[in-house]
Amino acid sequence: MSDIPIIWILGGPGCGKGTQCAKIVEKYGFTHLSSGDLLREEVASGSDKGRELQELMVSGALVPNAQVLSLLNAAITRAKGASKGFLIDGYPREKNQGIEFEAQIAPADLAIYFDCSEETMLKRILARAAAATEKRADDNEATIRSRLQTFKRNTSDILALYEEKTLTINAERDVEDIFMEVVEAIDCVLQKKERESKIC
Repeated sequence: MSDIPIIWILGGPGCGKGTQCAKIVEKYGFTHLSSGDLLREEVASGSDKGRELQELMVSGALVPNAQVLSLLNAAITRAKGASKGFLIDGYPREKNQGIEFEAQIAPADLAIYFDCSEETMLKRILARAAAATEKRADDNEATIRSRLQTFKRNTSDILALYEEKTLTINAERDVEDIFMEVVEAIDCVLQKKERESKIC
């Protein structure tokens, strides 16, 4: 695994990380893995594990980290031979998840945190909800604010623990300006990987 970059993509709902992930995939050919998408795919597969996960999600309970890690690990293993790098989107959500990911799968080379104010994220989520054809019950201001507060608390712990490998990017700017900073950071990781592989 050590020659394939692993990058954690962190940022609250509405910070624009989905847009940036799509641009990274287009430029570098990395594999984009979203923990939320992997959970939804498992549920849609109708497997025993999928049914178990659906019951948890419907009841509003958090899916145990061991289950999420197992899905991520399986997806990384499946793509490993053909992948040029991995973007792990929306994970870790708390510092213990980061510790377990690095212990069980591989250390992350870089964490990119898209920093965005609560007000901006709230505005973007409400605009997205208003434009959506399917309305979600949890897309109201009070629930969103509560989600953003939880996100902020957990993220500050992650950022403190992984300070040395985290790049914080101001995500309240033009998409292309943000992407230029992302490219700089990823190019730096790729050059470092190349140097290390030559030494080995």
